[in-house]
Amino acid sequence: MKALPLLLPALIIAAPAFADKKDEVKFSPAAASSYASKQTNENVTIAVKPYDTEELAHTAFGKVNPYQYGILPVLVIVQNDTNETLRLDRLHVKFADMNGQDIEATPAADVPYTVEGPRRPGAPVPLPIPPELRKRHKNPLSGGEIETRAFAARMLPPHESAAGFFYFQARYRPGASVYISGLKQASSGKELFYFDIPIKE
Repeated sequence: MKALPLLLPALIIAAPAFADKKDEVKFSPAAASSYASKQTNENVTIAVKPYDTEELAHTAFGKVNPYQYGILPVLVIVQNDTNETLRLDRLHVKFADMNGQDIEATPAADVPYTVEGPRRPGAPVPLPIPPELRKRHKNPLSGGEIETRAFAARMLPPHESAAGFFYFQARYRPGASVYISGLKQASSGKELFYFDIPIKE
């Protein structure tokens, strides 16, 4: 019985940080195995899903559509089917577009300051602006939904899952993929093999 209190913090950390407020959209990702874009390495399954349509955005962000502002949310679900607790605090996620260009994730806290207005479908996305040169101008993405839905799990116990969004200043086109590395066994520090997941329709 003494071990139970030690497990509770890890379980709380692994749970998706999706607050259940009265005015918030309830969002419950499906199991990683149910998504078309997924990969399993060493008994860990990771699934990814770009939220690039108004309909998808509504299910996760309510009235806010990040993609309309040049921000591509990519849902990442990690299913740990090993007998080891995994460290996710060094998770590194990159989006590779159809041309193979690697795009780093934009921290959730910085997303509201990356754009100043909605973009037309097909409009080019400007190059990322260094933080020190950005105008601290808020837009409709500053309502809190972006950070609420961001991937926040730091530890993942055996046979549990964690989910959340990473955000990219990118447009989605067929042929893109998501590269994920940095998963480690908590006990040994051993890093798992990387995941290179082609996005399927």
